Amino acid sequence: MIEPRLASAVLISAIKRMVEAEGDFATVLKKGDAVSGAILLIGQVRGANPQLYERYPALDGQTAWQRVDLKESSGVMVQNYWQKRCARDPDLWVFELDVASGARLDGLLTRMI
Repeated sequence: MIEPRLASAVLISAIKRMVEAEGDFATVLKKGDAVSGAILLIGQVRGANPQLYERYPALDGQTAWQRVDLKESSGVMVQNYWQKRCARDPDLWVFELDVASGARLDGLLTRMI
């Protein structure tokens, strides 16, 4: 049986509201397919150290955010990565969060499933 899942556009909107309600910043860099587009998240703390995360299905059928490992996580490397991904996957969403602390980012990633 296939479990229903939240449409990508609805999930992005909910995450954006949640992040902004806590006083942090969230923006959509590229819109993808509103229903089933994959989501690539760029998380950074106070505008520094951008890290890439992508949602993957977990073994228990749920989803979890996994960090995308790049050799270097500079802003240029992160931008090049997501632009190449978008060229291969036009349905991909790219979403950026800028939060006050690493702990807050970790907390958001566990709540945004």
